[in-house]
Amino acid sequence: MTALTLSTAAAAGLRADAIVIGVAKGDRGPVVAPGAEAVDKAYDGRLAGVLETLGATGAEGEVTKLPAPSGFKAPVVVAVGLGAQPGKDAGFDAEALRRAAGVAARALNGSKKAAFALPLGDAADAGTIAEGVLLGAYSFDAYKEQGPQAQGAAKGSAKAPLAEAALLGGKPRDKAYKAAIDRAAAVAEELNRARDLVNTPPNDLNPEAFAAIAQAAAKEHGIKVQVLDEKALTKGGYGGILGVGAGSASGPRLVKLSYTSSKATKTLAFVGKGITYDSGGISLKPAGHNETMKCDMAGAAAVFAAVVAAARLGLDVNVTGWLALAENMPSGSATRPGDVLRMYSGKTVEVLNTDAEGRLVLADALWAASQDKPDAIIDVATLTGAMMLALGSRTYGIMANDDAFRAAVHEAAEEVGEPAWPMPLPEHLRKGMDSATADIANMGERMGGGLVAGLFLREFVGEGITWAHLDIAGPAFNEGGPFGYTPKGGTGTAVRTLVRVAELTAAGDLG
Repeated sequence: MTALTLSTAAAAGLRADAIVIGVAKGDRGPVVAPGAEAVDKAYDGRLAGVLETLGATGAEGEVTKLPAPSGFKAPVVVAVGLGAQPGKDAGFDAEALRRAAGVAARALNGSKKAAFALPLGDAADAGTIAEGVLLGAYSFDAYKEQGPQAQGAAKGSAKAPLAEAALLGGKPRDKAYKAAIDRAAAVAEELNRARDLVNTPPNDLNPEAFAAIAQAAAKEHGIKVQVLDEKALTKGGYGGILGVGAGSASGPRLVKLSYTSSKATKTLAFVGKGITYDSGGISLKPAGHNETMKCDMAGAAAVFAAVVAAARLGLDVNVTGWLALAENMPSGSATRPGDVLRMYSGKTVEVLNTDAEGRLVLADALWAASQDKPDAIIDVATLTGAMMLALGSRTYGIMANDDAFRAAVHEAAEEVGEPAWPMPLPEHLRKGMDSATADIANMGERMGGGLVAGLFLREFVGEGITWAHLDIAGPAFNEGGPFGYTPKGGTGTAVRTLVRVAELTAAGDLG
């Protein structure tokens, strides 16, 4: 991962491959953002005009490179767009800084060191910029022949991520600045671990392999871990997880990760859908819908990363993570449409569609999490295509059995820069899941399918427990080009929301 340093050095005298500055979109053209005063002075105060001549506008995501002025040890200035110039006495919002830092870091792949002279007013800004750098510099190349690093440039074109980022204007001896940088590093490293998991092909990441990775991380960070294999799941009566995994040669797992703090007064449970590959089962997905289904474990990856991040940050809150892991495959032993499963809760479910499998594994994990009587449960899942139709590919939906908790989770998501939107749980949609054969069916009305899935999950939350459901089907996997600090492929969506909810809970400030 990119190394981070705080630097009080002057921009001109710093040895680096590039100096990164911010440019805002003003009413009359580009405006050089605070933090780049020394660079602008070296251009005789004409830097904005030079950038405009080069076609720069200051629009978000825009990158303009130009030779550094005379006397600078860095050869290149990289101007990155921050978007609209804020009003008088107003600073740039955190997400604008985070995205600009991410864009610049990605543009500097292959560089050894870059100095970031972006607007940095306090320790919070330093943490925000650091997070953007670390997330933007991410790359997943475990399955590529890395020519430039190992076998000569002619063998490949991949560039290593930016090796080091120095944040100019930072205060290396200030405890608040150091804490902000350390937090950014812990969260970003775990979020990038979640991205790695989502990007790993399913022939290498089956439920057993995922469980082993979780066990290793738990041991490293002092987290208690329990893994239920097929035998234990059968003995315990986890019919949902077993039913989904019945068609695969790779058996299912339920992983419980427990981080505890001696100072904690609250307990949170995070539950993640972990379908390591989703073929749809007997209700096979149509052609064109299978290729990215390795990402159907993104919810479990987010939960895993959030629990480890909470442990690394030493938060004063107990956090339990439940990873419901299975591979949904068609075979002679697979669950069929029309089968009835007896869930861990004792409730029976008629399976009308085996491609509505995520709610089945989550139902067992939600009921298991409920037995510990946590103060709140949040589940995370790439659950429905309907949520993508409703909110698009960059926003996830939030449902809950408590309006105030839903609002608090939404506020936390917006605070950390993860676009989300509160969604209802209309009671009239529950009737569509009535079954003549079982207690409930796993499908209901087609319209409002994302809300129907939320209503199904609510049935398996223990009485009196506050619960929220995050449907991250849209933003969990980016099939388009990279933007901001978001790469192509796995995004790590919901990790930062979960960590922020844990931080606010620890501080007694949630809601």
